[in-house]
Amino acid sequence: MKNYCIVILALMGLGFYSNQSYAQQDAQYTQYMYNTLSVNPAYAGSRDVLSFVGLYRTQWVGLDGAPDTFTASLHSPVGEKVGLGLNVTQDEIFITSETYIDLSFSYTLDLANDAKLALGIKAGAHLLNIDTNRLNTGAFNPGDANTEINVDNKFSPQFGLGLYYYTDKFYLGLSAPNILETEHFDQNAANNNSFATAKERINFYLMAGRTFDLNTDLKFKPSALVKVVDGAPLQVDLSGNFLIKEKLTLGLAYRWSAALSAMAGFQVSDQIMLGVAYDRETTELKQFNDGSYEIFLRFELFKRNNRMISPRFF
Repeated sequence: MKNYCIVILALMGLGFYSNQSYAQQDAQYTQYMYNTLSVNPAYAGSRDVLSFVGLYRTQWVGLDGAPDTFTASLHSPVGEKVGLGLNVTQDEIFITSETYIDLSFSYTLDLANDAKLALGIKAGAHLLNIDTNRLNTGAFNPGDANTEINVDNKFSPQFGLGLYYYTDKFYLGLSAPNILETEHFDQNAANNNSFATAKERINFYLMAGRTFDLNTDLKFKPSALVKVVDGAPLQVDLSGNFLIKEKLTLGLAYRWSAALSAMAGFQVSDQIMLGVAYDRETTELKQFNDGSYEIFLRFELFKRNNRMISPRFF
């Protein structure tokens, strides 16, 4: 049964196909509200500080071949209107390893009532590695050409677009971080036209959040993330976080028809924030794993005037 589940993971994650196609989705995050640059280039520079975020996610612990994701991003305003960012993501699932390296550029327009609208674009590289030597051959037919697929750090260019509207209390973002649909073929196959190993699909993201001041020491922020990709179910993440005394963050989240999550974060100082999250599946897959874990670190330098009034909640 365990090997059967691993095969299902491979089919879901890679988009293997022969004469038909399956969608490949971007990495998912429970704490997406702190990792916005990875899915929306317009976010670059929006915090008005030099901001670094590192996030590690291990999914479906105890299930061999389950996804592991690490992402690191750095972004900052440059001048009054321009923001620049760098994001690196390493995503591993089953026999595949994918690396994304992206540079983001944003330009911000000032709107009425201190609102801002940022327009973003990113360009980067995608590296795909598939190693079928890691397969448990007992679960496959030896010599089957359909399982002898190897891709060695296949390079493909990538670019994305995003919009990000925000005020001190509200944000709304729309993005497509990876627009090019690239097909990767088995370079070792006798006929490269017969079998494609993976295909990129455009993932569209819609995100929104709002901060409510419940009293001087307590803030509440509901947020949502919707991800749409052709050929895969709609993914909806709903979350609610409480910020206590500008220091401690506690929250819950629900991934529609997939998982329940608990989140916690602590603002160690004006510059440093640490956070953790735990997901528990609500599907049949929960009987094969011990849940998913995320940890993140955010480190920021002060504004140009060397003063940070209050830690931003998003």
